Amino acid sequence: MVDDDTWSGALHRLWQAASRAEEVAALADDVYAPLLATPGVHLVVGTRWDEDATLRYMRALGADGDAPVIVATARSMPGAVVREPDGEPVVTRSPVGELDDAVWPEAEFLRQSPGASVVACTFRLDRSGWAGLSVAVDASADTEGVARRLAQAVDVIVACHTGILQRGREARRGADDALLAEASLQMDSSLDVEDTLRRVARIAVPAVADGCLVHLLRKDGPEFVAATHVAVQQQRALEEAGRDDPWLAALLAQRDDGDQALFLSGAALDGSPFAGDGRHPTVVSVSTLHARGRVVGSITFVYQRPEDRLPDSAFLDSLATRAALAIDNALLYELRRHAVLSLQEHLLPSQLPAAAGWDLSASYEVGDPMLDVGGDFYDAVPRPDGSIALLIGDVCGRGAEAAALTGLARHTLRTLLEEGTDPGTALSRLNRALRQEGASRFLTAVVVTMAPRADGTVLLTTCSAGHPRPLVLRADGSIGEVVSGGLLLGILDDVSYESHEDALAPGDTLVLFTDGLTESREADGTYFESVLPGRLSALRGSDAAHVAESLARQARTFRASGQDDIALLVARWNGITPSDGLLPLEALLEQAALR
Repeated sequence: MVDDDTWSGALHRLWQAASRAEEVAALADDVYAPLLATPGVHLVVGTRWDEDATLRYMRALGADGDAPVIVATARSMPGAVVREPDGEPVVTRSPVGELDDAVWPEAEFLRQSPGASVVACTFRLDRSGWAGLSVAVDASADTEGVARRLAQAVDVIVACHTGILQRGREARRGADDALLAEASLQMDSSLDVEDTLRRVARIAVPAVADGCLVHLLRKDGPEFVAATHVAVQQQRALEEAGRDDPWLAALLAQRDDGDQALFLSGAALDGSPFAGDGRHPTVVSVSTLHARGRVVGSITFVYQRPEDRLPDSAFLDSLATRAALAIDNALLYELRRHAVLSLQEHLLPSQLPAAAGWDLSASYEVGDPMLDVGGDFYDAVPRPDGSIALLIGDVCGRGAEAAALTGLARHTLRTLLEEGTDPGTALSRLNRALRQEGASRFLTAVVVTMAPRADGTVLLTTCSAGHPRPLVLRADGSIGEVVSGGLLLGILDDVSYESHEDALAPGDTLVLFTDGLTESREADGTYFESVLPGRLSALRGSDAAHVAESLARQARTFRASGQDDIALLVARWNGITPSDGLLPLEALLEQAALR
């Protein structure tokens, strides 16, 4: 028998167990044993109910029993609704003979006890259900004392359950916060719109839901982008629904930027492509992705899991907000990219001229991930004497001001060279124009005129304004450097530039480039400049296009640091047969006028 002091000790141990328990059922032994030791108590029965009066669990243990009888069920008992508590725990006392089996499933056990009456306490655990704790007592029992102890035990059980729910919420909140942080990192690491959306789907399953569909809003309606599901077979069906299902298309078309996460289940999913897995009813949520006052897409989650594992609206709204911002940033980047590339195209020639004996090609690699327009430029200009002038340059910095100087430099040099101005004079006049414009940036440039001679060779006349020296790939694979040097453009008012002469033989290739090529750097600090001669020599016998593209690609692969643009202009001299001759001056000028 348990006196009040012993009961107090048992209650204290029960509180200690409750503080450590991960589920209420773990308290059963600490609750049943001291109750059964109470004078006059012969049997304890606990029940667990769903809110719709469905019995889920029953546990019975007698004073002389070695092991409890445990019944797990899903028995619907509408009559038991009269016992369901509204708020505070309810204690009742009843003779065993008056128990109604339709209301009291415990009656089958309680009647087996020698006790004459039942003391019971029903109490609410949470919004989704309630529980009961009943004891069978004989005439010797102090029913008031039993009722008091029963109420005290229930207080511990309720507090334990509340603590478990609170710790679960905190754990889920921590997991949700970690997931949101990881989602932000994953989504922000890509500036490609569709890749960003695919990352959303991969992150969400199975952490958030069992399936996920992502759509991007286009002018003509939602466009399916990605789908994933924990089950491969259901993923295929999910993808088909995302692309073609009219029910889903109509649902997504109804959403606007003011909507929070919408949950659908039961009859609301009639006619939809979503079906349950046989264990749990399907729930679908739709979150609108809206950023900066406009809708950019939607995320549809499919859940086939218990209700207590569904995310709340606040979490879904937060995930949707982060996804929308990442997508909007990707969309803005895409618009900026198109704008910058369009501007860059207008700063470069649309095509290079064709001339007998010459194979001309160029390559341009944008190095800045933020896509500010660069200052590299190049051109090939037919001249009145039948020669061709190559020019390449690099304006310091990036952005609108660099672009303006790029346009000024290229078109100034092109105009002067088309008129027959020699390279040194052309550079001097450009320098004067920059100084008169008050340009705050300097630039480098090199101009090479290429004049075929009667012996089949080409006379190169080169002037440089602080630009990297051009290289020559000889037909035998050897590498030569074109001698050139001079002060940068835009620094001093009066500057003159000296010309240096060299020659090309048939099969030789002239390579002009900006410092973005030579200053590409490996992680160990090695510059591409140190390996460039060897890489160029390995391209012996290649046409101009292959040389330009290969060197740009190799530098990009080589580069671990450095974000400068890479421009290359390549001219291979194949030689002129007697039947070829040089293009007439009129034809060269006509080509230039068409560009």
